[in-house]
Amino acid sequence: MRTRATLLTIAAFVLALVVSAVIAGGAATVIEKSTKQEVRVAMEAQGYGWMNIHTDGLQVVLAGTAPTEAERFRAVSEVDKYVDSSRVVDNTDTEVAKDITPPAFSLEMLRNENGISLIGLVPASIDRKAIVEKLSKVAGEEGVTDMLESADYPMPGNWDEAMQFGLRTLETLPRSKVSVTAGQVSVQAITDSVAEKGRVETSLARSRPSNLKLDFDISAPRPVITPFTLRFIVDKDGARFDACSADTEKARDRILAAARAAGAKGTLSCTIGMGTPSTDWATAAEMAIKAMGQLGAGSVTFSDADIALDAKPTVPQKTFDDVVGELESNLPPVFSLKATLEPVPNATAAEAEFIATRDGKGQVELKGRVVDARQREAVESFARAKLGHDNVHGATRVDKELPAGWPVRTLAGIEALAVLHDGTVTVTPKKITVSGTSGDAQASDTISRILTSQLGEGVQMDLKVSYDKRLDPTLALPTGKECVARLNGALAKQKVNFDPGSAQVSTDSLPALDALAGAMKNCTEFRMEVAGYTDNQGREEMNLQLSQERAQAVIRGLLDRGILIGNLVAKGYGEDQPIATNDTEEGREENRRIEFVLLDEAPVDEGETSAADAAAEGEPHWDGAVTDDGTPATEDAAPTEDAQTDGAAQPAADATETPGDAAATDAAATDTTDTGATEPATQDELPVETPGDATPRPKTRPQDLTKG
Repeated sequence: MRTRATLLTIAAFVLALVVSAVIAGGAATVIEKSTKQEVRVAMEAQGYGWMNIHTDGLQVVLAGTAPTEAERFRAVSEVDKYVDSSRVVDNTDTEVAKDITPPAFSLEMLRNENGISLIGLVPASIDRKAIVEKLSKVAGEEGVTDMLESADYPMPGNWDEAMQFGLRTLETLPRSKVSVTAGQVSVQAITDSVAEKGRVETSLARSRPSNLKLDFDISAPRPVITPFTLRFIVDKDGARFDACSADTEKARDRILAAARAAGAKGTLSCTIGMGTPSTDWATAAEMAIKAMGQLGAGSVTFSDADIALDAKPTVPQKTFDDVVGELESNLPPVFSLKATLEPVPNATAAEAEFIATRDGKGQVELKGRVVDARQREAVESFARAKLGHDNVHGATRVDKELPAGWPVRTLAGIEALAVLHDGTVTVTPKKITVSGTSGDAQASDTISRILTSQLGEGVQMDLKVSYDKRLDPTLALPTGKECVARLNGALAKQKVNFDPGSAQVSTDSLPALDALAGAMKNCTEFRMEVAGYTDNQGREEMNLQLSQERAQAVIRGLLDRGILIGNLVAKGYGEDQPIATNDTEEGREENRRIEFVLLDEAPVDEGETSAADAAAEGEPHWDGAVTDDGTPATEDAAPTEDAQTDGAAQPAADATETPGDAAATDAAATDTTDTGATEPATQDELPVETPGDATPRPKTRPQDLTKG
């Protein structure tokens, strides 16, 4: 019993020991984990993420590499706030510090009349005192200002050689800036002349050490040119400069370009200098050189703002007046022009004239001669008031030898030009000639009244003014484009259809032809093409022929409705140029169409046919006559346009005729046929018969054709 009790006691002690060990180990593990977690969170929160934390029992082991020693110390101190310092094992380290990059050494040396200044950062090993003493001998009384800083770093490669070259250069250039870096020298300097500039540049290039990079910018003041001169000549040897001056590089390039455009060849040069009389020098020179190129023989000379132009006798007087007028009227304000045309031996002086021209777009050009600059300004101002401020271009020249009353004659001519849509007025001492076109039927009368009221009843005038009704605002006639748009618009509303496989207009499309006839009103003076198109069903040759016949059928339908067709040309295109797909019935229906195309925007005289033009171009044309099969009739069967017109107008005139009248008319027509002449009638010779009581007669012709 006693032995058993002893064993139980021993077992209890062992069990207690094991349980205690387990409890102690678990507690230590919990303490290690909690301590590690707490310290790690604190380090990351403070920005010390580089630190690695380990625990070994109650000890906290720190590891990692801090960027600096100071940060490492701050991190370890922060750990001591959470763990007793006796439990912290510090195994941290710091990064190896990189070598400090040496600074960029540079030396700036400035020299002018105030002495020499030294600025920059140089190695500490440089003997700055020796540099100052050396430069003091050059600077003289003004001395050397030393503002250099030094750094105790090794001298970079090629520094000393570059510095010595820079010092030598500074000694030779009294107005300069020399910049020195390791292996490179930059020089900026001002010299006294262009020749000195070239000498310095050559010297620098030759003396540069081979292992140095050298940049230099040497400038010289531009020469003062007095007077500022340019002389350009055109003769049998060609176009060339005797002298050329410009104020800027851009001006030089513009002047040389103008000379080449005028015929100058080879190498051209122009001196750039100071002393130009105006910033518009290049503009004036361009204009004068261009004028000399247009004249073809002579010279133009600039002496400051005075320009002398001399044209050779081979230049026609009119060319001289036009070119000189253009130049004189448009030169910049500072410049004055004296132009001379060398006289032809034993030649009669050309008659003075003033020409004002107005084109159909409203632009007006004034050429010829005026008494003086004041009259030129008055003429141009009057023209702008009458013809539009922005539409007038003056190109007149001054001639003080003009006869008395010349200003009044020129102003009267401009007032007459204002009546015309387009035309020309020529004023001479003896006569005023006016030619052109107007939309006013009374334009000639108006112009005559203007000239006689201004110049008296004895004024000699020659008026050749034609009336164009399409310019008459009271009629509001359409243009060619408007006519085509109107005709195609009518076709879009009512399409012209044909019987299948035929050129016969279908019955339901007769109203469409009526609409086309109405749209042709006032459009018979524009040459137009009636274009026919088909779908792609059938052979291509057959479709081409069918489209031609259908186009002709439309013209024949217009003729039947009393429309003059001399301006129309039929043209078949077959299945070409489809506007829709031919794979569907709807698409094929769109492709079977008639279109009107404008051939010429200029109207022809009413009744004039285009047969001659069409024959010359090899195109189908219509001569105004139609046979039953739709082809042009022969000359023998062709009725005249008058006959067509009468035939078209007669039904309206005879709307109230009695059956008896109609029978009488038929009988008269039968008698004429039975007793017809043996030769066919032509447009120049028509058969004549004496009208009887039963002959139909047209209505009374209105007095005013513009009404009713």
